[in-house]
Amino acid sequence: MKVRAQLLLAVASLGAAGSLHGQIDRITGKTWATRSEILARHGIVCTSVPAATQVGLDVLKRGGSAVDAAIAANATLGLMEPISNGIGGDLFAIVYSASDHKLYGLNGSGRSPRGLSYEQMKNELAKLHREFIPPTGMLPISVPGTVDAWAELHKKFGKLSLGDDLAPAIHYAEEGFPVTELISYYWSRNLPLFKGLPGAYLETYTLDGKGRAPGKGDIFKNPALAHSLRLIGEKGRDAYYKGEIADKIDAFMQANGGYLRKADFEQHTSTWVDPVSTNYRGYDVFELPPNGQGLAALEMLNLLEGYDLKTMGFNSPETLHTMVEAKKLAFADRAKYYADPDFAKVPLAGLLSKSYAAERRKLIDPDHAAKSVAPGNPSLGQSDTIYLCTADDEGNMVSLIQSNFRGMGSGIVVPGLGFMFQDRGQLFSMEPGHANVYTPGKRPFHTIIPGFVMKDKKPWLAFGVMGGDMQPQGHVEVLTNLIDFGMNVQEAGDASRWQHEGDNEPTGEKLLPNGGYVEVESGVPYATVRALRDKGHDMRFDVGGYGGYQAIKVEMHDGERVYDGASESRKDGQAAGY
Repeated sequence: MKVRAQLLLAVASLGAAGSLHGQIDRITGKTWATRSEILARHGIVCTSVPAATQVGLDVLKRGGSAVDAAIAANATLGLMEPISNGIGGDLFAIVYSASDHKLYGLNGSGRSPRGLSYEQMKNELAKLHREFIPPTGMLPISVPGTVDAWAELHKKFGKLSLGDDLAPAIHYAEEGFPVTELISYYWSRNLPLFKGLPGAYLETYTLDGKGRAPGKGDIFKNPALAHSLRLIGEKGRDAYYKGEIADKIDAFMQANGGYLRKADFEQHTSTWVDPVSTNYRGYDVFELPPNGQGLAALEMLNLLEGYDLKTMGFNSPETLHTMVEAKKLAFADRAKYYADPDFAKVPLAGLLSKSYAAERRKLIDPDHAAKSVAPGNPSLGQSDTIYLCTADDEGNMVSLIQSNFRGMGSGIVVPGLGFMFQDRGQLFSMEPGHANVYTPGKRPFHTIIPGFVMKDKKPWLAFGVMGGDMQPQGHVEVLTNLIDFGMNVQEAGDASRWQHEGDNEPTGEKLLPNGGYVEVESGVPYATVRALRDKGHDMRFDVGGYGGYQAIKVEMHDGERVYDGASESRKDGQAAGY
């Protein structure tokens, strides 16, 4: 017992420092997380900010649905974590409806300005001496889709009024809230990027109107955002896309060289889509189809299904090498094929086929890292972000992800509105003929992806991982932790992560030669790192950039449903239920 106690103490102390996330206790075979799962019977909410979690939970307790809770939490996150999201960004969601036992997918991403042609964009880039669309200013802005997505979700699944859902965020925006240490750190890093841009980013996002970002514990208020949310709550999505908010945006853009117009907002619509899926060891994993990158996670799982990862071992050299090589193959396809399906024919069936995975799997050399990977031919003969999840007492579940893309976004804030526009248009390609080439009225390639898993035709897991290119990699890491390595839903998120960087991008940008590089967290054994270097991988250590994770898992105990909730310990997040 003394040895056992010493081992647990060591795991607890090192885990708190981030060094032993999800490492395996060799005595019991148990994996240890930094905190326990949250268990609930009637409802549960998992977000990256505890106050937003509590907002969502309060909505559930007042009789709101899982969608009401998700909207309320999302609106609160837009206020409290503006470094990642807000009503100037886009949204994607997968909803499980308990009444008809069906998954619904919603693509709430916006489109590029219809009045900005490819040639005009090219000329604007030439003035800036740039080959690719920049991350700040007017050029990367597309129509924000979040508010319309809220309206669509609410119309189909809401129980409370939209005003009720937005009321907590309005209250916090007016009264103020203390900023957390992590969010204040990224806040202070973002603001200098916007120097010289027109608009009200200093007025909106600093405490003195001159550049002082809120520090840990400083009270931040955003009365302009409260006004915008109140308009949306009272008048619905039309206040944003056809009314006062759209009018202010149109006037500002015309006065400051922007290209979005009120007509772009008036023509905006979200799209209900069928989620796409693959079966991984008996679990049906669902993602949304392009213009997002969820397909890459499914491609990776199809490749990995041919390996006995459990026997190979968690974080072993063999497992990590195989997973990195599978990622390279999936991302080669991502760079070539993933785009707005209204403008490009995405070969979904081919990319998801098991036979295609079997052919691509042959390219994985067990002893050597690939230095370059070409996209495959999937033809079958014919053809910075927040994630949250909620579940209610009726069994409805929501997997929702929302983002302004890089950090706070483009730096453009229309005076009096209280939110920053996303810079998602940076992910368009300027390469003629590319599937993702910039075109007026087109949705850009998206990195944000909500995930959902069904088991035996019943809901099993709503989950997501934030963080750009890390997201499909994180989805695969979490799922293999759960399915192959038997971790619980909290351990699966806390376990040490890796990420591969350096692939070609859907922008057409060619990145690093020689196979890119692999970053690992400190909990990955150095023996594994050394063995991967021997296989030709460029190995690096990094303490950040591995995303943020939330999940809700469904379990049955003596015929009673129990929700298991998790929010990883790398961020401020909280899972809470009742």
